[in-house]
Amino acid sequence: MKTTTRVVVIGGGVVGASVLYHLTKLGWSDVMLLERSELTSGSTWHAAGGFHTLNGDTNMAALQGYTIKLYKELEELTGMSCGLHHVGGVTLADNQDRFDMLVAERAKHRYMGLETEIIGPDEIKKVAPIANTDGIIGGLYDPLDGHLDPSGTTHAYAKAARMGGAEIVTHCMVTATTQRADGTWDVVTDKGTIHTENVVNAGGLWAREVAAMAGIYAPLHPMEHQYIVTDDVPEIVERDSEHPHVMDPAGESYLRQEGRGLCIGFYEQPCRPWAVDGTPWSFGAELLADDLDKIEDSIEFAYKRFPALERAGVKSVVHGPFTFAPDGNPLVGPIPGLQGYWSACGVMAGFSQGGGVGLMLAQWMVEGECERDVTAMDVARFGDWITPGYTRPKVIENYQKRFSIAYPNEELPAARPHRMTPMYDIFSQHGAIWGHQYGLEVPNYFAQGDEPTFEDPSFRRSNAFDAVAREVKSLRENVGITEVHNFGKYCVEGANARAWLDRIMAGRIPKIGRISLTPMLSPKGKLLGDFTVSCLDENTFVLTASYGAQAQHMRWFLQHQKDGVNVRNISDKMNGFSIAGPKSRELLKLCTRDDADMKFLDVRQMTIGQVACTVNRVSYTGDLGYEIYCDPMDQRALWTTLWSAGQPMGLSLFGMRAIMSLRLDRFFGSWMREFSPDYTAAETGMDRFIKWDKDFIGKDAAEAETPARQLVTFEVDAADADVTAYEPIFIDGEVLGFCTSGGYSHHTGKSIAFGLIPKEDAKEGLNVEIEILGDLRPATLITKPIFDADGSRLRG
Repeated sequence: MKTTTRVVVIGGGVVGASVLYHLTKLGWSDVMLLERSELTSGSTWHAAGGFHTLNGDTNMAALQGYTIKLYKELEELTGMSCGLHHVGGVTLADNQDRFDMLVAERAKHRYMGLETEIIGPDEIKKVAPIANTDGIIGGLYDPLDGHLDPSGTTHAYAKAARMGGAEIVTHCMVTATTQRADGTWDVVTDKGTIHTENVVNAGGLWAREVAAMAGIYAPLHPMEHQYIVTDDVPEIVERDSEHPHVMDPAGESYLRQEGRGLCIGFYEQPCRPWAVDGTPWSFGAELLADDLDKIEDSIEFAYKRFPALERAGVKSVVHGPFTFAPDGNPLVGPIPGLQGYWSACGVMAGFSQGGGVGLMLAQWMVEGECERDVTAMDVARFGDWITPGYTRPKVIENYQKRFSIAYPNEELPAARPHRMTPMYDIFSQHGAIWGHQYGLEVPNYFAQGDEPTFEDPSFRRSNAFDAVAREVKSLRENVGITEVHNFGKYCVEGANARAWLDRIMAGRIPKIGRISLTPMLSPKGKLLGDFTVSCLDENTFVLTASYGAQAQHMRWFLQHQKDGVNVRNISDKMNGFSIAGPKSRELLKLCTRDDADMKFLDVRQMTIGQVACTVNRVSYTGDLGYEIYCDPMDQRALWTTLWSAGQPMGLSLFGMRAIMSLRLDRFFGSWMREFSPDYTAAETGMDRFIKWDKDFIGKDAAEAETPARQLVTFEVDAADADVTAYEPIFIDGEVLGFCTSGGYSHHTGKSIAFGLIPKEDAKEGLNVEIEILGDLRPATLITKPIFDADGSRLRG
C-alpha cells in the first residue's frame, strides 16, 4: 500500500468505485480507494439493483440517464458483466393528480431526449400483464428501466479504475482523518498512514462516522428497507421475454422479475430508522431480521395489484439498511470551509445515480466545476443549522413519501417549525400560512376572514389563489409589507474589499451610497449567483442573494479569499422588512426624521422610529419600494413603527406567493429558475449587468460565448394551470425550448411564462405552444413588461 496519493476514496460500494473510476477517466491516476472489508460490503451487496430515469429534478434525471447508459461502456471496457436487464418499466397512476405528475414528467423528457411515453390501461395490460389495472388511469413507460447485478457492476467499476492506474486496498480500516496546516490530509488506517491532497467520503452506511473523523456532521440517516423474492410464478415462467418493472406508487411498491419469480419491495408508512446512534463498525455482510409485520398492509395491497403474488411462495426476504439525506438526494461536493474534503454520500439509488455522482464529483475535483447544475445534490444545500434531531424526522418523511405525488406548491411538515425570526408569532397571529426555505419559516400568504388556512397541494391554481390576489391588489394600490429574512446576506470588509469584489463579481461595484446588480460567474462563465451589492463606505459592502444558497456562496467566497478582505455571512444577523407600493415612500417619511428622498438604487443609513436601519431603495415586487434592514433584536420595534403608521393608508401583509406573482409583471427572473449554474449571463440577459472593462472570474468564457438560446417571456392562454418549470415549448410543432418558471400575474390577469428558446426565434410576437399537464396551450412572446413598462414607478 502506498503512503502518498492525490486522492483517497473511503468506501468500496458502488459510489466509491464510480468516483474512483471517473477520476481515472478524467486523467487522475494517482488515486486510491480504501475499504474496511470487501467491495460491496455495506448496502450495495443487498440492493435490489433496479435503475430508472424518473426524477423530479431534470439534472438528476439526466445524470440517471448517463448512469444507465454507462453500464454497457463499462462492460466493453472491462470485459466484465454488469448483469444488465433492460426490460423497461411502467409507473402507474390511480388518480388524476398522480397522472398529472406523470404527464408533467413526460413533458420534461421531451426536450431531455428521454423516450418515455404515457400509456393507457389497455397498453399497460399488454406491457405488464402481471398488473391488475382496475382503477388505473394510465402510466408512464420508460424503455430504459431495468436492473443489474450489484456486485458485478461494482467490480466492473473497480476493474476500470485499476486499468486507469488506481489502487484499491480492501480489509483496510480507516481510523482517523487529520488535516495538516497546509490543508492536506493524513488518513490513518490499521495498515498505516496515507498522506493525500484530497479525501472523498463515500462511506455509505458509515458516512456519518467517517465525516465525524474530520469534525463534520453529515445529515444522513439509515432506514430499514425490505423486499421479497418469490418462488416460481407461472405467469412469469410462461413468458417468452422478461417482464418489465412496475412501480405502483399507490401501493408504495416496486416490482420486477427475478429469475422465474418476482421481486417486490416496499416503502411502507410504518417505517423504521436504523442505527439511530451510529452504524456499528462490525456490521457488514449481514441482513436485518425479517419483519413482515411492518409491511403487512403493503403486502395486502400488492395482492390486489399483482394477484399472482398471493399464489406465490416466498423464496427469500431481504431486509437491510440504506442511507438517506433529508430530501432523499445525494450529498456530493466539497465541504464548505474544509479544503480537500469531498462528499459522495447518501446515494440511496446507487445504481440509478452512482455513475452520474461519480462523474460530477470527478469533474468538480479535476476541472473545478461540473458540466451541469448539481445544486439538487450539493452537500452545501444544508447549512450549519442542521442537526441529527432535524435530519431523522425529515428522512422518515422522505422515505414515507418516496412514491407520493410531488406537488409544486406542497409544504412538507416534518421537523417544522425549526428556525424562526422574531416575527413568527406576530405573523402567525395575522394569519400567516407558512412555507420554508433552508430550514427557515417563510410566510407563503396571510389568510384573512374565510380564506383557507391550508393551501391544498395541486398542479393547478390552488385554493390560495384569491388570498394571493388580494395581497397583490392591496400592494399595487396602496402599500404592502413583508420580511426580508429570506435573503442571503454577506458583509465584505477591508482595505481590499472593493478590489476583491471587482474580481469575484462580473458587474460594476457601486460607489458609496449606491447599489448595483451583478452576476457572479464560474471560470466557465456559468451563473453562480445574482447579487445586489450595497456600498456603505469605501471599505464596507453588503451583498444580498438567495437565502438557500448561503453555504454554496460562502464556500465560493472562502475559496477565493484574499488578504485585506473579511467576508462574513450575516444572513441571520440582519433582518427587517420590505415595503412596496405607490404609498411606500409616504410610509417611510412618516416613520423617520432623516432624509427619505432616495433615488432608485440608493442605500442610506437612517433611524426609523427608534431603530437604526440600513435602507435600500430597491424592490423585487417591480414597484416603488424599499428594503429596510436592522438588527433582529430591534425588528419587533421596527415592525410596531411601520405597522402602526401604515394602517391609515391601507398597509397590508404579503407573502412569497404574492412576490412570485408580482415579479412576473416586470419580467424579473429568480435564482434556481431563470438564473442557475445551468445557464450563462448571455443566455439569461444578465450580461447587461457585466462591466466588461475590468478583469473578473469567468470573463474569458463570457467574452467568447455566442449564445444559441435566449431567455424570453410569453403570455400564455392558460386554462386552470400555469407554467411551473420545465414545460416544453413547441415552435412549429417541434420541441425547441423549455420553460424556466412562470405563474399567474394577479395584477394583470395574465398567465406568464419564462423560457429558453433558440436565439434566432426570439422575436416579438412569436407564436408557440407550451405543454401544460398534457395540454398544448397557445402562447405569444412579449418583450414589454406588463406593468410599469417605462419603469417610472419602480425608479421614480
